[in-house]
Amino acid sequence: MLKQGEFVGSLDCGTTSVRFIIFDRYANIISQHQLEFPQYYEQPGWHDHDPLEIQEHSRLCIEESINLLEANGWSKDSVKVIGITNQRETTVAWNKHTGKPLCNAIVWDDSRTKNTVAHYERKLETIGLQVEPGVWKKGKDGVEALRELTGLPLSTYFSAIKLRWMLDHIPEVAQAHEADELHFGTVESWLIYNLVGGPEIGLHICEEPCLLDFFIVSTSEVCGHISEGALKGVPIGGLVGDQQGALIGNKCLQQGEAKCTYGTGGFLLFCTGNEIVKSTHGLLSTIAYQAGPNSPPVYALEGSISVAGSAIKWLRDAMGFIEHAAEVNTLAAKEPTTGGIYFVTAFSGLLAPYWDPSATGLMIGLSQYTNPSHIARATLEANAFQTRAIIESMNLDSGADLHTLKVDGGMTNGDLAMSVLADLGGFRVIRPEMRESTALGSALLAGAAINLFGWDMSKPETFAEVNTAGSKEFITSMPEDEREWKWVTWKRAVERCRGWDVGVDDT
Repeated sequence: MLKQGEFVGSLDCGTTSVRFIIFDRYANIISQHQLEFPQYYEQPGWHDHDPLEIQEHSRLCIEESINLLEANGWSKDSVKVIGITNQRETTVAWNKHTGKPLCNAIVWDDSRTKNTVAHYERKLETIGLQVEPGVWKKGKDGVEALRELTGLPLSTYFSAIKLRWMLDHIPEVAQAHEADELHFGTVESWLIYNLVGGPEIGLHICEEPCLLDFFIVSTSEVCGHISEGALKGVPIGGLVGDQQGALIGNKCLQQGEAKCTYGTGGFLLFCTGNEIVKSTHGLLSTIAYQAGPNSPPVYALEGSISVAGSAIKWLRDAMGFIEHAAEVNTLAAKEPTTGGIYFVTAFSGLLAPYWDPSATGLMIGLSQYTNPSHIARATLEANAFQTRAIIESMNLDSGADLHTLKVDGGMTNGDLAMSVLADLGGFRVIRPEMRESTALGSALLAGAAINLFGWDMSKPETFAEVNTAGSKEFITSMPEDEREWKWVTWKRAVERCRGWDVGVDDT
């Protein structure tokens, strides 16, 4: 007879894979299953996903994780609630009557929209933005007015620009819009739409109310129930973007706490509490989480790196330097330095704090002395330099220096990568033993939504027993003068990569 327990599940849909993880009250992993899904690069700068493949891989991960749970002696009824966390800004459009995608999803790091961005930059410069009836702001005032309204700069990164491109270039999307048959959202919107019953239920959820008329939810409340499969009837109680999920999973719930997740990209969030801190140094002001529909939001400052782990994937798949991603640390360790190389990994432009879609990838300092180990070490250093750029902006915006950074994500598994980060950043790096922080964050939100284990997002002390497995610390051993010299040289390399592939207003 199968045992009865109390567990919470998390469906974690990242940029390259889907996983479903089942946690107990202490964040021990009871069962999990993970599948990679295909990536499509049809043109330079383009990055697509097939929404149906994401949906099917999600279904399979849930089913296989439940099979393993039962094989380990636990009843599937032990899973009391699930949360969903996802790659943010990846944009999905589908027909609300048929439930079928109208095109491939445009992934968050796709840069095909740079001409669309150039068009709106020109409009802000020449026409401006209407901030109230009869009052327009243009030029720099228009740019600032847009940030006041949305909290965001114009960038290829964000989903609204991707939707605009779909409407302009994909007839099926434009036709569905004209016929009032268009549903649009990021990946969690698409997943929950299908999990609760698709077009028969028609649940359309979004966390961005300024764009369209959606059903708006907080990050911790029951918003539907799974309609079929092994977990039929189980409530879905937590929806959160992957980086906010990692902030919560690292228990950075109070003002002044920060984490950085290194996956495909790198994302650093700094909790600012119930106060919105408006960045003047290239960062985003964002909602970290909302403890329930009647709770006030908790905010964060965010800095995003478009290329982190994907640069290692490039070394593996395009360059053939390594067979497995983890080997980058072994390869880099063969040389004590980069041999003078600096690698700006701007494969799809630069995000925070530069916000330059025209920047391009640049490797500078090459010579006949250069070998693959130098390039591998330069790749690890690029991640550290970009992290430092964001932290310097956060220090200026928050008025306090960040001395400790909690980290998670696949790239943090390498000790050398973390030592390089501590050396070039000049701060202490803390890596937890249990690093599935993103999935854990959505699990905590889901459990709190039904008061499982007494968890309460507004009371961080209720998570005292969660994820106490320990951590490893990395501290800098690099002399200050060497760190500053390398930092100045890195900034010179960044300036050389900027303004290369400038978007054109082709309307």
